[in-house]
Amino acid sequence: MEIETQVQAAMDTLGLPYEVLACQPEWADTAQFCAHYGVEPADSANTIVIASKKPKGVFAACVALATTRLDVNRAVKRAMGVSRVSFATAEQTIALTGMMIGGVTPPGLPTTLPILVDAAVMGRDRIVIGGGSRSTKIAVSPRLFEHLPGVRIVEGLARLHPAR
Repeated sequence: MEIETQVQAAMDTLGLPYEVLACQPEWADTAQFCAHYGVEPADSANTIVIASKKPKGVFAACVALATTRLDVNRAVKRAMGVSRVSFATAEQTIALTGMMIGGVTPPGLPTTLPILVDAAVMGRDRIVIGGGSRSTKIAVSPRLFEHLPGVRIVEGLARLHPAR
């Protein structure tokens, strides 16, 4: 798939070791992926595109551990500098990133799209992120975010998920 090649090419330019993990598309959603492939949810980092409602047209890719939930209405909104936000639709996400829901990943995102990373992600030894599609994931050090353009590490961007 072309997007997977683009994501892996972006990873190659960073010079960090990484591993591409094959994934059955039906197991790409985080809970199923972690259960089926034996990955700890605390080592899985989700990338979610957020869209502003007021003003319209501002977007950011937010990265948080699977054991947490983005604080969309406070921390994300504040970090984006807007007054109202919501999760981007699947159509908006695909149009902005060229990636499928369940595979969105920071490497390979347009450089015009800000990337907000919850500070807790940086405390992990290794994280599993999307691979661009629902067929691959990437295992890499969170130091990845030190090498990508447009990244801001934000303390408190996400909070512990009460069900986890």
